[in-house]
Amino acid sequence: MSGDEPKSAYELAMERLRKQDRDAGRAEAAPLTDAQKKKIAEIRREAEAKLAQVEIMRQSHLHAASADADEQAKIEENTQRDRRRIESDRDEKIAGVRKGRAG
Repeated sequence: MSGDEPKSAYELAMERLRKQDRDAGRAEAAPLTDAQKKKIAEIRREAEAKLAQVEIMRQSHLHAASADADEQAKIEENTQRDRRRIESDRDEKIAGVRKGRAG
């Protein structure tokens, strides 16, 4: 990935976590255990399912509001907010698992 491409919310969150660790004087994280890997995979699957559900609802609502531009803009805004919330929750849970807390 070149430096000009936008970063995902996950990449930004991981950079922030790495910086916090460096600033706090903590060493790089230990390798993940199999249980942690499974939990992280589960968290990601759940987030992907929620994101898919948000997309289905978006399409359904856009179809119902096809003639109303203001309503379509509101739907898109709400969808973006929901996506950010889901991605943020996912990233926080993954960070918790990486730190040894239950997700």
